Amino acid sequence: MITWRRGRRVVQAKLYGHGTTVQSFIDTLDPHLIRVPGTAVFMTSKSKIVPMSLLHNLKHNQVLHQKVVLMTVRTQDIPTVPEERRLEVEKLGKGFYRVAVDYGFIETPDIPRALESCRAYALAVDLTMTSYFLARESLIPSPKPEMNPLEERLFILLAASNLSATTYFQIPPDQVVELGMQLEI
Repeated sequence: MITWRRGRRVVQAKLYGHGTTVQSFIDTLDPHLIRVPGTAVFMTSKSKIVPMSLLHNLKHNQVLHQKVVLMTVRTQDIPTVPEERRLEVEKLGKGFYRVAVDYGFIETPDIPRALESCRAYALAVDLTMTSYFLARESLIPSPKPEMNPLEERLFILLAASNLSATTYFQIPPDQVVELGMQLEI
């Protein structure tokens, strides 16, 4: 567990350490950028920083969906979270929304169901017109590791055996776009 936690801290620092804030990204968004119909859901653990998957998608495809949801899933230290306390929805402007969904430690996250529940917060999403963007990091050993070499290799092995985010979040596989990157840890 110590190796896993330390490794996740290193990965988070590499991914988000020098990231752009969501609000500054929205404020400087090119008004001539092509916006395509539908909703894009970008899964992120840091709701205030622009996810790498969004930046990579924008760089390679040069488009944004009309609605962009930055989705953060949080696991609470209670067995179940009551439905009335499960969601936080924030309208950020220019078609961007920040959604945080809370689950208890015995619950299984269900992202499509959470998106359906967003209707009560004035965020209507057509699930048939929704794409889910996930970052997939391929971890490789660094010449200057932040962990000791044995711990680094163990963490890379543990990370490679993770359950896929698509399965864990119950996202329809035919609506997922995975954007990969190599990350030296």
